[in-house]
Amino acid sequence: MILNVGLLGGGSWGTTVASLTAKNSPTVIWARNPKTVEEINTHHTNEKYLPNAKLTPNLRASNSIKETVENADVVVMGVPAQSFRAVLEEAKPHIRPWVPIINLAKGLELSTKKRMTEIIEEIMPGHPAGVLTGPNLAKEIHFGNAAAAVIAMVDDTIAMKLQSVFSSGLFRVYTNTDVIGCELGGALKNIIAIASGMGDGANAGDNTRAAIITRGLAELTRLGIAMGGKKSTFAGLAGMGDLVATCSSSKSRNHHVGFQLGRGKSLEEIVGEMNEVAEGVKTAKVVMELAKEYTIDMPISKEIYKVLYEGNTVNDAFRGLLKHEVGSEKEPG
Repeated sequence: MILNVGLLGGGSWGTTVASLTAKNSPTVIWARNPKTVEEINTHHTNEKYLPNAKLTPNLRASNSIKETVENADVVVMGVPAQSFRAVLEEAKPHIRPWVPIINLAKGLELSTKKRMTEIIEEIMPGHPAGVLTGPNLAKEIHFGNAAAAVIAMVDDTIAMKLQSVFSSGLFRVYTNTDVIGCELGGALKNIIAIASGMGDGANAGDNTRAAIITRGLAELTRLGIAMGGKKSTFAGLAGMGDLVATCSSSKSRNHHVGFQLGRGKSLEEIVGEMNEVAEGVKTAKVVMELAKEYTIDMPISKEIYKVLYEGNTVNDAFRGLLKHEVGSEKEPG
């Protein structure tokens, strides 16, 4: 059975996913910028977000949300977390009943601390909600490098049907029923990626990066389990896999933010120079609130928050971590 895909969001990851699904299913992508829409339809490119990349020729773009989703059998939300609610509200009248809605964003809503699938369930009750996540750097996937992702939905039957929509060539998609864990893994790792980038920018070395990744995984797992995720999820693609890729790659937006902070740039300068959103910058605020709410110790996230919002320097952050009490390396949760 061929499913029609409507994807909302014309950034690098949204465009990459749309180009992947267009190989398997008729796909329409919505972008805000009319020039982007014209470029995709005429030249099969999106140079602003995917330089030198050719998109699947039958991918069609529109600047009408209604046109993008009204015939869709699956709706994919490829917009940043803080725009998610507004875009979904605009799309709501045009989405047919019971159509699955899949989230691509890796963040948490500032005002409510909600995950994106919680927002889907709030605005679109009755629609199966899921998330596509994992170690997925858009440019590598678009250019055909081998990669794996996970589609998480409570109903595994629907997730299995959607595997064939998203899988393409060397892009392998696994299923998972732990929506909470998969979504939190993608959101929380962005803060650790900023920390890793800071270390790289300050030339702290490979040992430091390994320590940040490892202790960062323990940190996000503690909070993730407290919020209802499964421990095994954080050892998989949505947890460890995504964390390693994001903390180690210069292609990661969150690592880039940290790296430039480590080089001495201000957050305002860094964000002003970027084309796309680094979700970890805003998620850091939410995570500090959640850590307090669930009484979870998150020393790395706390130090990153202080750098982003309290005027601390990168050196202050590393000094703060060194002062933190060293405990036992026991299993999280």
